[in-house]
Amino acid sequence: MSSTIPEEGSETPEPLDSRHLSMVETNESLRNLGITETPPRLDVNYPVIGHDTDPVFPEEYTVETSTGLVPEKTLEQIRSRPSTSSTKAGTPPDTDVEKGGNGPTEFVTFTIGDPAHPYNWSRAYRWYITLVASGLVVCVAFGSAIVTGGLGLIEDKYNVSLEVAILTCSIMVCGFAVGPLLWSPLSEIIGRRPVYIISLGLYVIFNIPCALSPNIGGLLVCRFLCGVFSSSGLSLAGGTIADIWNIEDRGMAIAYFAAAPYCGPVLGPIVTGWITVGSGRLDLFFWVNLAFAGAMMIMVGLIPETYTPVILKRRAAKLRKETGNPNIMTEQEKTKLTFREIARTSLIRPITMIMTEPVLDLMCMYIVLIYAMLYAFFFAYPVIFTELYGYNDGQIGLMFIPILIGAGFALVITPAIEGKFKRICHTRPPTPEDRLHAALLGAPFISIAFFILGATSYKHIIWVGPASSGIAFGFGMVLCYYAVNNYIIDSYQKYAASALAAKVFLRSGGGAAFPLFTTQMYHRLGLQWASWLLAFIGLAMILIPYVFFFYGARLRAKLTRE
Repeated sequence: MSSTIPEEGSETPEPLDSRHLSMVETNESLRNLGITETPPRLDVNYPVIGHDTDPVFPEEYTVETSTGLVPEKTLEQIRSRPSTSSTKAGTPPDTDVEKGGNGPTEFVTFTIGDPAHPYNWSRAYRWYITLVASGLVVCVAFGSAIVTGGLGLIEDKYNVSLEVAILTCSIMVCGFAVGPLLWSPLSEIIGRRPVYIISLGLYVIFNIPCALSPNIGGLLVCRFLCGVFSSSGLSLAGGTIADIWNIEDRGMAIAYFAAAPYCGPVLGPIVTGWITVGSGRLDLFFWVNLAFAGAMMIMVGLIPETYTPVILKRRAAKLRKETGNPNIMTEQEKTKLTFREIARTSLIRPITMIMTEPVLDLMCMYIVLIYAMLYAFFFAYPVIFTELYGYNDGQIGLMFIPILIGAGFALVITPAIEGKFKRICHTRPPTPEDRLHAALLGAPFISIAFFILGATSYKHIIWVGPASSGIAFGFGMVLCYYAVNNYIIDSYQKYAASALAAKVFLRSGGGAAFPLFTTQMYHRLGLQWASWLLAFIGLAMILIPYVFFFYGARLRAKLTRE
């Protein structure tokens, strides 16, 4: 239900109370006009408007008008009206929201059913973009784990200890924490597509010195830079998916995206393990990664820009050139935020939220532990399958396939979970806690996986026993990440982008730290108790989604700052 905004020279406007409204009204305008009983949930990419000292790009980029332009005063008047009940019949023409006032500035909007709006692209094409974005995340995560298939080659080539060899994995994951602080604000100015092309091009290039590095110092530096450059995929791919799907339809797309950062690392040791067995050449790891990254860079580069403010900014520039009217612009241009201001916000707000938001911290801690446990598998499996069965690197890599199988099972049941959420939406306004049903199902499987791994790590038990633990872990891992990701978005609607940046920062730190002591832990505690220690940690973690499901609303009311 919403009205299009008519052109200048319309008939004498009706009273606002009798206005016909249609779906092209913005969420904020409907809420301020008192049309909705409860505030609708906002999209992560279109939060309410901020201000110069605390910039947040506006929801009004989703408005559609018949002319493709909306006067500035129209939006100001829509925002300023508390409710329809306070509006008298016969609103003066110069302040009527339909007429728009006489302000010189006109904001560019999409027209009704505009083919340039990513929401209006064909469903098949949007699914293609979704799969490419998810594939990019798989590619980046794959690159972080390729060294785990041949740590012995690193030890031998550079004459270093196992701990230093493991650092070649951890340091790239550290780069994942740093890179988004640059790429996210830059994408808000020049768009997602140029950032993808620039960053992935540098990622491809820096795989070359990784392959040719004559010493371990050079390899570590280049691996860190690879993490920084490739992290654009991790920080922007979710935004790309949100750009093209509205909040009601994006559930399955987010599910595939949620599986990508966890399935990508699993492919690393599967591929490079057999390179180690077949050739014993460390440089081939990086040439293969270069080819994969190069292919993904081309595929992503062929996708058009999806970030709505940038699309409209380009349209505004074209209209200014064609009409000679300098007052045609977007709200982003009107605010005139510089890269420095955007970067400052992007840097400070996630850190501030980490320090002041206990709800976010608990959910991030949950994701950090799951991500860290995934990387623990990469260094636990070589110990277990080498000591018990004498497997080579290629055979050990195959033991990771059950994790992919478990992730596949999680994706199979995701439509049922999404269906449940949609039914809730049709009966009552949904809450963030409604997003946690997947975590309630998946959380116990994280702990079950490590209990199975510990209980089956004996020589007299066939390899299927410890390998099967990966099915439970992959299943629980994807469901939990999918649920918590949505919970964070819905809990921090206005600042969801910053909350997700905080999550990526903390998650990458956990993923980088765990590999550094996993091997020693399995040697010191033994194969059984090392796994059971992780199982008991997972058991304690189960409380987090259950507590938030039943008491989340009260906890958020007490602990979340405005």
